[in-house]
Amino acid sequence: MSTRHTLSVLVENKPGVLTRVSGLFARRSFNIHSLAVGETEDPDLSRITVVVDAAELPLEQVTKQLNKLVNIIKIVELEDDSAVHRQLLLVKVAATDETRANVLQVVDLFRAHVVDMVPDAVTIEATGGDNKVKAFLTALEPYGIKELVQSGSVAIGRGNRSLSERVSAEMQLRRA
Repeated sequence: MSTRHTLSVLVENKPGVLTRVSGLFARRSFNIHSLAVGETEDPDLSRITVVVDAAELPLEQVTKQLNKLVNIIKIVELEDDSAVHRQLLLVKVAATDETRANVLQVVDLFRAHVVDMVPDAVTIEATGGDNKVKAFLTALEPYGIKELVQSGSVAIGRGNRSLSERVSAEMQLRRA
């Protein structure tokens, strides 16, 4: 049985790394639900957050193969209870004079933000976990969603240790 997994992959910030990582998932026939990439606190490193549906053993095999790729520094699976997960959503909703107040109530209820307003539409920015994003969209559906764009899921481990600190500690142990 396959379940959803979130992997945080720390990589060198070099051309072609994302292609190699996503290609490995594609060759193993994993469907990538979400993929987000960006620089970390160190401009020489990037973090790839990938969300996939996979059975435990095939995911372990892919993780081992990822570790063999050049430019891969560290891979961590982020469990739901040990990490903070968020997505960014921009949604354009139809808004007439009669419905605009109701749309704005939904925006306030979900602690979202209006980023653009024209006479017949409101563009809203919202952040949150999967459940919040789904509930927000469900609440806006009756007003007419005209356009929608979502970022991939990003996640970070709870607590005060960072992924890059883990890497630094491991590198110091190898040198000793």
